[in-house]
Amino acid sequence: MTYYGSKELAAAFRTVRKNTITIAQEIPEEQYGFAAAPGSRTVAQTLVHIAVAPRFPQQVHFVERRSTMEGFDFFGLMGLMKAEEETPRGKQAIIDLLQVEGDRFASLLESASEEFLAESVSFPAAMQAPPKSRFEMLMGPKEHEMHHRAQLMVVERMLGITPHLTRQMQERIAGMQAARGAGA
Repeated sequence: MTYYGSKELAAAFRTVRKNTITIAQEIPEEQYGFAAAPGSRTVAQTLVHIAVAPRFPQQVHFVERRSTMEGFDFFGLMGLMKAEEETPRGKQAIIDLLQVEGDRFASLLESASEEFLAESVSFPAAMQAPPKSRFEMLMGPKEHEMHHRAQLMVVERMLGITPHLTRQMQERIAGMQAARGAGA
C-alpha cells in the first residue's frame, strides 16, 4: 500500500498549476514582454513554457508508454515546444493555455494505476543514468513548474508585485500575532 498515488500526484500538480495561474493573472499584460536578464525568457515565454512542458511526459508515458528513452526524439519535441513559446499570445490566451494543458495532464495523472506508476523506464546508455519508475518521472513536471514559478516570483518582485503566496503567509503571521496579542 502506498500513501501517495495517482490521486495525490494529480492534486499536487493541480495546486502548483493553480498558483502559477494566479501569478499569470497578477502580472499586468503590459509586463508579459519583460525578461529578467538578456537571454532569459520573457514572462509570456516562461508561462507558455510552463503550460506546454507536461506534453513531454504525456508523450513518453501516456501516448507512447515507453519503457526506454532510447531512440526518443527529445530534440524534435523540444523544438515544437520552443516554437509554442515563440508564438505571440495575449495574457488571457496564455492563462487559458495554462488551464487547459494543466487540466489535461492532471486528468492523465489521476487515471494512472499503481501498476503503471511502478513501471520502470530506462535511459540511453550515453546518459549513464539508472532506470526510474514512471512515478518518479511524473513527479518531474510539478518540480519543473515550481522551478520556473520561483523565477516568476522573483520577476514579480522586480515589477513591484508582492507574490500571492508571500502575501498569504504575511496574513497568517499577522493573524497569529493578533491572536497572541489578544490572549495576552
